[in-house]
Amino acid sequence: MKSPLNRGFTPLENKSRQRTRLSSLTGFTLPELLLAASILAFALSGLLLLFVNNSLLNSANRNLGIAVDHAQYCLEEIREKEFSGLIDSINNGNWTWSTDDIRDKHISSLNGQYVALVNETITTVLLNATDPIDVRVTVAWDDRGGKNRSLTLRTLVAGKIK
Repeated sequence: MKSPLNRGFTPLENKSRQRTRLSSLTGFTLPELLLAASILAFALSGLLLLFVNNSLLNSANRNLGIAVDHAQYCLEEIREKEFSGLIDSINNGNWTWSTDDIRDKHISSLNGQYVALVNETITTVLLNATDPIDVRVTVAWDDRGGKNRSLTLRTLVAGKIK
């Protein structure tokens, strides 16, 4: 009979050591996975917030660009008008337009599309009735979320030199 001290390593003992080493070296523990998932969720929520704010800012800038375009259109129409009847035309509200008036005028902006802003109004006021006349054009509209926004352009229009 062989002595237990002379046996050496048996395949059973060898497999058991390999299993111990493999199980300690492979995979993540549940707390590690939960920590990694929470960090990832936190980072992605920050990116989502950034994307939403960027979208809102883009929309507000688009609307501002349209408002500038409409105010410039109105000022150009005023400049093309004969000076002698200009004061009466402004006082009669010829350049005070509602959203429907703006759509009917087909003011071109955004790649040739005819766009009116939400609840857009254009108001023209005469600040000074002497030559040169002082004209103020205000474009008001509702932005996303119901915010009231407005833009004012002001210019001087002089009578033509004869």
